[in-house]
Amino acid sequence: MIRPANITTSERSVRLERLRGEMEGAGIGAIVLGATSNLRYFTGISWHPSERFTGTVITADSLVYVCPGFERDKVQSLITVPGDIRVWQEDESPYALIADAAGQGKVALDPLMPLFTYLGLRAAIGDQRLTDAGPLISRLRRIKSPAELTLMQHAKNVTLEVQRRARDLLQPGILASDVERFIDENHRRFGSDGGNTFCIVSFGEDTTLPHGGEGDRALAEGDMVLIDTGCAFDGYNSDITRSYVFGEATKRQGEIWTLEKKAQAAAFEAAQVGAPCESADSAARGILQRAGLGPDYRLPGLPHRTGHGIGLDVHEAPNLVRGDKTPLAPGMCFSNEPMIVVPGEFGIRLEDHFYMTETGARWFTQPSHSIDEPFKGVAPLAD
Repeated sequence: MIRPANITTSERSVRLERLRGEMEGAGIGAIVLGATSNLRYFTGISWHPSERFTGTVITADSLVYVCPGFERDKVQSLITVPGDIRVWQEDESPYALIADAAGQGKVALDPLMPLFTYLGLRAAIGDQRLTDAGPLISRLRRIKSPAELTLMQHAKNVTLEVQRRARDLLQPGILASDVERFIDENHRRFGSDGGNTFCIVSFGEDTTLPHGGEGDRALAEGDMVLIDTGCAFDGYNSDITRSYVFGEATKRQGEIWTLEKKAQAAAFEAAQVGAPCESADSAARGILQRAGLGPDYRLPGLPHRTGHGIGLDVHEAPNLVRGDKTPLAPGMCFSNEPMIVVPGEFGIRLEDHFYMTETGARWFTQPSHSIDEPFKGVAPLAD
């Protein structure tokens, strides 16, 4: 299986120029990015966040990397988008250095940076000059390029195959942790960025908890199985959930599973260019409410939003949720997962992702076929 190319330096340079255009339009003199996915998006540098600031300051005509003095050589080795490096020593504050690089005017801050970084910059720059870079960055990041879509398609293809293999592994008595390890091993076998980015394996009543139980349940005949997992390639994520029964499904399990599939399909059909994001959530909830579930977030029913944006972060804005009126536009990518929880019994979540085109939504992966044959039609992938 051929791995797609990583994001190029030229694409990151285009992103920076677009960001500078947004800055000019908003009257912002500088943007400060910390060790977040935003730093990776614009510069390609992926850095583990800590109490020591490492990031960049972007102005109309400069790009300045700021890092601890002892990390200079490592940061230098990671730079692909040219810029100056300014360092601070352990007995110095990075915030004065950042303030100097930012110059005069409004300074917009990476919304993913920790509070202590904001407080340090607040002391160095002052509240009156600080603002949120989130809206500017989100307008760029939510529209994916062809290269981003290709990386995400690859990640989702891989995870769907790993999901298929995980079902073949199941046997009575197997522990959820055994399945998690198997999924991680197979994501690594396909060359993902370090195996699972996350993994939820739930059996039986644990499936009523959207993010899984705290124990390590053993699988039993007749259990509902819910597996929600993902991986990443060049930082771009997959996030796919499959629900099915180990053994023969009961009539009730089958009815709820079919209702879940109808709600997922309704959300997909509602995703039209120009429609607000919330329309997909409304469509899914309408299916469930007409079937006597809910309304709103009441159980039995759908306890969370119908979907979220995805890209370098597993969860990105905008979201398919009531109140998000962001117009759907080509290049946006979303999960579609209107989970149904029946307290005390089981939960079912079918999660696939779609991206918006000029003519409407398009699936990255085809939805699950049926509760008895969830992977029917999925062509196996070779390692």
